[in-house]
Amino acid sequence: MSDPRETQYETLPAGRRAGELTFRELLRFGWRQITSMRTALVLLLLLALAAVPGSIVPQEGVDALASSRWQEDHPRLAPVYEKLGLFDVYGSVWFSAIYLLLMLSLVGCIVPRTIVYWRAMRAQPPRAPRNLSRLPDATSYRTHESVEEVLARARTVLGRRHRVRRADDGATATEGAVSAERGFLREAGNLLFHLSVVVVLVGFAVGGLFGYKGGVILVTEDGFGNSLSSYDDFVPGRLFTPEQLDPFTFTVDDFEVKWLTEGRAAGQARGFEADVRYREEPGAEEQRYDLRVNHPLTIGSTDIFLIGHGYAPVVTIRDGDGEVAYSGPTIFLPQDQSLFSFGVVKAASAEPQEIGLEGVFYPTFGMSDEGDPVNLFGDDANPLLSLSVYAGDLGMDSGPSQSVYVLDKSAADQVMQEDGKPLRLDLRLGETVELPDGLGSVTFDSVQDWQRIQISQTPGKLVALGGVVMALVGLLGSLFIRPRRVWVRARQDGDGTLVEVAALDRSGGGDVAPVLEDLVTALRGDAPRGDRPHETKRDES
Repeated sequence: MSDPRETQYETLPAGRRAGELTFRELLRFGWRQITSMRTALVLLLLLALAAVPGSIVPQEGVDALASSRWQEDHPRLAPVYEKLGLFDVYGSVWFSAIYLLLMLSLVGCIVPRTIVYWRAMRAQPPRAPRNLSRLPDATSYRTHESVEEVLARARTVLGRRHRVRRADDGATATEGAVSAERGFLREAGNLLFHLSVVVVLVGFAVGGLFGYKGGVILVTEDGFGNSLSSYDDFVPGRLFTPEQLDPFTFTVDDFEVKWLTEGRAAGQARGFEADVRYREEPGAEEQRYDLRVNHPLTIGSTDIFLIGHGYAPVVTIRDGDGEVAYSGPTIFLPQDQSLFSFGVVKAASAEPQEIGLEGVFYPTFGMSDEGDPVNLFGDDANPLLSLSVYAGDLGMDSGPSQSVYVLDKSAADQVMQEDGKPLRLDLRLGETVELPDGLGSVTFDSVQDWQRIQISQTPGKLVALGGVVMALVGLLGSLFIRPRRVWVRARQDGDGTLVEVAALDRSGGGDVAPVLEDLVTALRGDAPRGDRPHETKRDES
């Protein structure tokens, strides 16, 4: 007797080893692996994990300033993160690869299952088993009615909520059966849920390709016109065009903050809102809107969000000749939730030397028990500016462009006191301090609020929302719709007609005993259990 393994090798083409695949077979194997449900679940998990760095590392597309400051604070990690694309996770090659593979896997899963489901919808219910009594849930009774009468009543009763098989090829005058089934929408719910994931991904892709997201910081009473040059940071989609910008303008007339005064969070903002005056296009009627967090202003296809706020101390710098070299509100960036802030002031036109200020702003200044300066409250109840002074070349007339939040001190010298210690200006509201060596003076005039506004277009948001609704509908359908098959077989013998009834819950775990009881009651011609007093009709979905 020959070895089966030898037979197997003998059937292989010449020069081909066992387990070796042709190129076509390899493609087929790869396609099956990619389109398997297990692969789709793994890719979905990978996509979720890949999004984690995007919520931890500051993203250039969300807050370019925070991203640049993070890179300055972590000079060793920044190059590594840059190569890995962690500052733009959602635009990186590896995130896009996971995204596209997940789309391919889901489509490859859905299309074959949809074809199978369509064929099952068009197919008739299966014939009744020969011995219904062998099924787990079955019952029987005897009646004096004929087989034809029993089957006719069974078709009528089951046809109300089931799909009934058109005919039983093996039916005779003395024996016959009726087959019915229901719950086909359960599989439709499963398909709808999987399709919803594709729809959500498509919605995000459309928004990423055709939309844009920009940010701007506005001091109260400053205006904004929707043009590319007006943005502090702007991240367009791959297929964005400037013609998509809606020609609106707006101005923040007033800004109000409600502060928490009790509890652990005392001193933090409970809520803030901006009174906005806007025009949808030049010459249009002026309108007003109360802009709040999570209550964006929508103009055309553009959404305007209020996402942050802070303080802009108004500082005036006079040079050694007494001329005003700088005057106006200067945006200081919050360092914590109490709005303790950092900022710089640059007076490039000062004579005889350029003057630069760098320091912190305390909205409500105080001293700790150890004698250290602290910020006590987010409200500007006792404002104080604490600044270091630099004189010399600030690098504003040469070299690359500078951030307004960074002071280039490479060619400037820190101003010292007579005792040789660095000069530190601690200015309260309305105070003026003369600088040494005839450099000029610095005045702390007032404090204004600033608001961080995010402006964006997300064309695919309604598509994504539709996908979420589809997911909910599909999930509810797959959870609550129970596929079920029911059979009724009638057989005539010497004692009358024996009627066998059986039901099968195809999803498993369903209680079909009440279904059999109701069906037998209806077949006998009695009132259904649900119509009897003091009884609740069961949901048979």
